[in-house]
Amino acid sequence: MSDLKQKLRAALPPAMKARDELPPATLRMVLAAVTAEEVSGKQARELSDDEVQAVLRREAKKRREAAEAFGGARRAEQAAREQAEGEVLAGYLPAQLTDEDLVALVAGVVAATGASGMGDMGKVMGRANAEVAGRADGGRVAAEVRRQLG
Repeated sequence: MSDLKQKLRAALPPAMKARDELPPATLRMVLAAVTAEEVSGKQARELSDDEVQAVLRREAKKRREAAEAFGGARRAEQAAREQAEGEVLAGYLPAQLTDEDLVALVAGVVAATGASGMGDMGKVMGRANAEVAGRADGGRVAAEVRRQLG
């Protein structure tokens, strides 16, 4: 079992004892998503830490998008719950890059690849996403690459 999955499972009993229903519900939801990913496909398998982290990122993104949708529909209570669930999930993800760090990282990749215009965006994005490794949303990375190449 991956260390991250073990950490999620170990966090569930104390969260349940705390008598706050949000953290255990969120942990159960993400553990169910991990299990679903493990049994999807032709043969059941054990996920690596990186794969579990990808599931966590996907679930956190769903929460962000749902919070925006609920906020746009003026359903503040549901938006707040989705945001709170996203914050619980964020505690198990690597810290996000600051804007300054992202600018520096993309500038380094642009310099290393010798990119000179928007035609090189794919080359820069591939290398930048590998260096970011889940510490920034792909949309943020793409926007910064466009800004620096444009």
